Parts: sequence; C-alpha cells; structure tokens
Amino acid sequence: MVQANEHLQAKSALPCALSVTYRMTSPSTVLTEAGTLAVFGFGAGAASSEDARWLRVPLECFDAPAPLEAWQVDALVTHGRHDKLRWSAGGGWLFAAIEWDERKTGNIEDAARLAYDSLRRFMRTRDERHVLRIWNYIADINLGEGDAERYKQFCNGRASGLGDFFAEGFPAATAIGHHHHEPVLQIYLLACVDEGVAIENPRQTSAWRYPREYGRTSPGFARGMLMPARDALAISGTAAVVGHASAHEGDVEAQLNETLLNLEALLATADMPAGFDTHSPLKGYVRHATDAARVRELLQRRLPGVPVLLMHGDVCRRELLVELDGWRFR
Repeated sequence: MVQANEHLQAKSALPCALSVTYRMTSPSTVLTEAGTLAVFGFGAGAASSEDARWLRVPLECFDAPAPLEAWQVDALVTHGRHDKLRWSAGGGWLFAAIEWDERKTGNIEDAARLAYDSLRRFMRTRDERHVLRIWNYIADINLGEGDAERYKQFCNGRASGLGDFFAEGFPAATAIGHHHHEPVLQIYLLACVDEGVAIENPRQTSAWRYPREYGRTSPGFARGMLMPARDALAISGTAAVVGHASAHEGDVEAQLNETLLNLEALLATADMPAGFDTHSPLKGYVRHATDAARVRELLQRRLPGVPVLLMHGDVCRRELLVELDGWRFR
C-alpha cells in the first residue's frame, strides 16, 4: 500500500498534457482560448500582439498564408514580462522568450552571453526549472571563417551566459539562421516542473563531443528530449550529419534522405512509434529557396499526411542544405 501511494503521488506530480499544433486562424482566436501557453507567427507578414504569449519568429514560410503554431495545456495559464523576457506558465509548463538586438552589444557572442545570462537568472526563480527544449534564431549564422564564424561565436557566448546551468545535462535544441534585416537574436524555450529524458542518436556523435574543428565551444544540446510523462519526443534540429561529419555536400535530396534516417534512429532509441503521423508537427528549414519545392515534394512522398511547416532558414553548417525538427507524440 505504501508503494502504491508513493506511485500515485509521483504520478500526480507530473505536468498536464501539452499539445503542439499548426492552425490556420488568427492569433487573437488562439490567445483567447483557455490553456494557451504560447502562439507563434512566422515571417514579416505575421500579425502583431502585445500579449506575452505571442512571438513572431523571423523566418519566412514557403507556404502563404503561413499557419500559426500553438502550444496549449489543460490548465490555467498566467503570463507576463520580466525585464527583456516574456513568459507564460500553466499546468507545470513554462514558455520563456528573449530577443536581443546585436547592435546594442556589438557582436553575436556578447548578445548570446547576455541573453542566456538573463534566461539563466530568470529560470532560477521558477518552479519549472527543467529546460527541455530551446530554439535559437540567429542572423547571418554562417558569416565569417574559422573560429570567427558567427555560429561558433554564438556557441561561445551561450556557454558563457549559461555557466553551469546545464551541468546535469543538455536540453534538445535548434539553431537556425534567419534573413531578417535586423540583427536580432531570438531565443525561446519550453521548461517543466519535472525533468525529461535526454535522447542521443547512435548514428551521430553527441554534439558536446564534437572535435575542435567545429569551434572552441562544442554545441550543447541533446538530439531529442522525452517529455516527463514519456508521451512525446521533442526532436532537435536534425540534418545529414553522420558521426560528426556532414554528408552528401551539394545534394539536397540525399541530405534529406539521410536526415530521415537519423530521425528514424532517434525514434527507435527513444522507444517511440516508428514514423510520423498527422499529430506529429515538424518544421523543415531550407537554405536555398530554389530547393523548397523539391523538399516539399520529397517530404509529402516520404511523410504523407504529416504536418510540415517549411521555412527559409540557414542550417548551422554552411554545407548543409536542409534540416528538420519537431515533435513525435505517442
């Protein structure tokens, strides 16, 4: 009986269910619905709102009009602002976002350091202290050579701003370059009162173990993150990387096929159902707009019925032409 009670107490401590969907509607409609944790619009044409739960992502969608992305929970949601941060919380979940104009710091490394320092200090005030998933959108991500490449400088600044915050393990993450005319670093995250389970991919070297050729500071992220109830897998940005090396340079179709192999291996490692379904929203990031139609055709053939939001974005390695991330719900 004691063991059963302990099991029930542990189960009751789990957060409520989280849903992630793409919807063709207005931001105001979703924001007025009960349990809305966050709503995302994409590109310059996205609407504006002062609601702290609304975020316009500086990536253009190849579909017009672009759908919204909605995060919703079966719980009361509160929201507000804290210095440069916007946040919302409910049902054991937390959304937090920060945007940092590089012109105020002079470079991407300082912008990343200050932004992540702000996020770290804010997260230490919250009960939802387990960061499960992070998105980073960076202007001109591949500009510069060697250690001066902006993505590598971003990794340096992020590590400096975080300190030992992820000492117990990294969250899932995405880092994509945007083409917005303003050099704004945008970061947002999903956190929880309970911890998830980080998942690595047997086909790929763990990002924090990359050799020195990829920068002074290795990227710090897990390939995926099982949610606390083990009912969903958050999938990090995934491209045609085998081991630690990029594959199929210059061939977008071969890179996409390799990416899908990586996703299949990740799902198997996480003990999730194979493949994707209509409740598994994905994003595709395509470097060259001229490749978008081909990528869409291939995805529709390989993943029929799966909702995929196709975005114009640069992968963190300049030789990589396409990347996928998203969700697999059990």
